[in-house]
Amino acid sequence: MAERIIKLPDVGEGIAEAELVEWHVKVGDIVREDDLIAAVMTDKATVEIPSPVEGEVTWVGAEIGDTVAIGSALVKLKVAGGATAEEPAEAEAPAGLPQEKPVAAVPATAAAAPEPAPKQLPTPKPALAPARPAPVATTPAPRRPVGEKPLASPAVRLKAREAGIDLRQVQGSGPAGRVSHEDIDAFIQRGPEAPVTGRLAPKTAVTDVKVVGLRRRIAEKMALSKSRIPHITIVEEVDVSALEDLRAALNKKPTAERPKLTLLPFLMRAMVKALGEQPGLNAIYDDEAGIVHQHAGIHIGIATQAPSGLMVPVVKHAEARDLWGCAIELSRLAERARDGSATRDELTGSTITITSLGALGGIATTPVINHPEVAIVGVNKMMIRPVWDGTTFVPRKMMNLSSSFDHRVIDGWDAAVFVQRLKELLETPATLFVDM
Repeated sequence: MAERIIKLPDVGEGIAEAELVEWHVKVGDIVREDDLIAAVMTDKATVEIPSPVEGEVTWVGAEIGDTVAIGSALVKLKVAGGATAEEPAEAEAPAGLPQEKPVAAVPATAAAAPEPAPKQLPTPKPALAPARPAPVATTPAPRRPVGEKPLASPAVRLKAREAGIDLRQVQGSGPAGRVSHEDIDAFIQRGPEAPVTGRLAPKTAVTDVKVVGLRRRIAEKMALSKSRIPHITIVEEVDVSALEDLRAALNKKPTAERPKLTLLPFLMRAMVKALGEQPGLNAIYDDEAGIVHQHAGIHIGIATQAPSGLMVPVVKHAEARDLWGCAIELSRLAERARDGSATRDELTGSTITITSLGALGGIATTPVINHPEVAIVGVNKMMIRPVWDGTTFVPRKMMNLSSSFDHRVIDGWDAAVFVQRLKELLETPATLFVDM
């Protein structure tokens, strides 16, 4: 038998490290060639690592959430064969110093195995076992009604006061629920229990959830955006009654070339027109170099909720797509983001972002800018509200837009002009089809 070291391969151009987000194997497992052994993440794209050979897993080099350098040892396998099977791993593994650490970790892991044996030699448990025989020996009486004074002798009450114990929390084992000295001792040993009052009881459990993978990326991105970008948010009410009537008419006879439309393609076309008039908002701000990169191409990121967390697939060159072209590409990217098949290129390169919670969007939100962009447009839920038309109140379909801007490079006036332009285009949707 020989040992084969599987290293983390190059998972992307220019990537020096990746985060381990999932193990498909553990020590002792038998893997076949091309079986998946792990999954790593970089730039919101998950890459699965297959095994190049068949063998038994003898060592794993990282834990979930660890950052692993490209080329470092990931897994060790016991494989059949002699020097030939061992040669690729042995020739590379000891060659560089980075391999020293994973190899040194093997005896540390192995040494940890005999540790439990000495821990089993001391037997303090028999000494602790007799500590609770008294309350167990008899069947505890049911708790007394809430608010009723517990039964106990003056000596027991004094003992409870000195110990800082509320007797109403102690279940008595004596006649009629009388509390004894043994009940006080048992209560002190096991700690207070929640009183049984119907189905209501306090819960004290704490569950620790390690922040790894996409959730860690989201946390880091949000922290970066909020710590470096001074946000200014504008909320504007938009009457989308005419737009909804147009959308319903266009959706009557959907085809493969013209699928059913949601509100987002209309908003994307409105943004293309508005950004053509204000190119400074379709930009990336390199705050370290002090340069704002204004893009001619409009690449709209669409915040999409996937099972693993929030992802932002990008509709590239929205300026070159009509209403249905935007809808088709948006649907395709959203599906790939949700099933985890989106590529790195499909998840990067946005110049401005749309975020929408649909029917859950609330009346107003304060969207966080997708760093290093300078603007984001948030869509809130649509509601029928009474609107004064000059003579009476009429029901109208209303929706708020919540848009945030990087106040370092976008003045409040420019932000307001952009929002008002979006409002104008959405309230008169026919203008979306007219070159102006």
